[in-house]
Amino acid sequence: MSASLATVSYIGATILFILSLGGLSHPESSRRGNLYGIIGMTIAVLATVFGPQVTAGGYGWIIGAMVVGATIGLYAARVVKMTQMPELVALMHSLVGLAAVLVGYANYIDPAAAGQFAGAEKTIHEIEIYIGILIGAVTFSGSVIAFGKLSGKISGKPMLLPGRHIINLVGLLVVIWFGWSFINTHSVADGMTPLIVMTLIALLFGIHMVMAIGGADMPVVVSMLNSYSGWAAAATGFMLSNDLLIVTGALVGSSGAILSYIMCRAMNRHFIAVIAGGFGTEGGTPAAAGGVQPAGEVVAISAPETAELLNDSKNVIIVPGYGMAVAQAQHTVYEITRFLRGKGVNVRFGIHPVAGRMPGHMNVLLAEAKVPYDIVLEMDELNEDFPSTDVAMVIGANDIVNPGAQDDPASPIAGMPVLEVWKAKTSIVMKRSMASGYAGVDNPLFYKDNNRMLFGDAKKMLDEVLAALKS
Repeated sequence: MSASLATVSYIGATILFILSLGGLSHPESSRRGNLYGIIGMTIAVLATVFGPQVTAGGYGWIIGAMVVGATIGLYAARVVKMTQMPELVALMHSLVGLAAVLVGYANYIDPAAAGQFAGAEKTIHEIEIYIGILIGAVTFSGSVIAFGKLSGKISGKPMLLPGRHIINLVGLLVVIWFGWSFINTHSVADGMTPLIVMTLIALLFGIHMVMAIGGADMPVVVSMLNSYSGWAAAATGFMLSNDLLIVTGALVGSSGAILSYIMCRAMNRHFIAVIAGGFGTEGGTPAAAGGVQPAGEVVAISAPETAELLNDSKNVIIVPGYGMAVAQAQHTVYEITRFLRGKGVNVRFGIHPVAGRMPGHMNVLLAEAKVPYDIVLEMDELNEDFPSTDVAMVIGANDIVNPGAQDDPASPIAGMPVLEVWKAKTSIVMKRSMASGYAGVDNPLFYKDNNRMLFGDAKKMLDEVLAALKS
């Protein structure tokens, strides 16, 4: 393939990637957007493999690597459950970071690549390598820790070291110092020492950064690491003089940064505060809010009583959360929704931007269960409708329906926009126990006069509700 044809292919792939992002912005067009992304990536891979930079002797290694990668990808697609998507996404981000690190080292020690540059160009190229490895190492180790937290292998409680900000600052200064040493070395052997030291510091920084972030901020962490992986890919593109990697990396990096901003705004958090860490404790451990403690009695409700309330309703809003994902109850939720809609009940879903453990988590689960797109609404689209709602049913969510965000200025989640389910005539909260949510903050909603608690596994209790409805 000639260089001009490869360039044209890259331009076509870039256009398809942009169309893919546009399609993925709405559930109704997400399938089309996904298809655009698949076609674009296929064109990009073929244009790279058969491009002028790959010699005939390298095809065996490339095909072997593609077979291994495709096998792992197909296996993961078949065995990974929808509830495990957040940790899978984090793990994929770590691979992007690792690839950036390995490509950076390979490019630095490659005599052919080093011989292409001299003078100022050589300095710029070495800066590209240094920054690419730096971002890649932070992305890799941070994503591995995020995977551990999301999968429950590492505690969601933030690990806050004394003087952590000073530690980070010292680490940054050391990285800058060794960066200066790196670009002023005269041989590959001399440059390896500062490069290795920087890599180790970057790996430790990624671990320290994500370990200090509490469970409540994990949706932001996922989107933040997504952004980091994009910038790592862009830096790799500069290293390899690959225009497609630069453009697509910038697309992923910028879109991830925008998504992180949206997540932070949805939680009334500042991005720097998230990076600084410290918010969020282990589920079931009340955080020291220092504000008004919830008062009142909890009123439990049974599945048949829940079915009776739903049966007598005209307007129902369902608010799903991570508990629904863990219980894999989305299909039963759809059956209940279909039954109620068949009786003329107006059923809608309220989705908070940070519901679940990753952006769009609830939307994906509901789409998998065939819930119609037009009744799945964002928080801002139906918050005003709760006063006219007969039943607001909360399935495994906690912090996103906490009235303390509005009523208690001393609450750790004060100012966070929430779904105002307590304004409905009756709210029903499904939980296994009275434990606090992922943010570790107690919820005054449980004690309100119009609230009822349906305790138990979400899947089991919803099956009972569905059976009671049909009887």
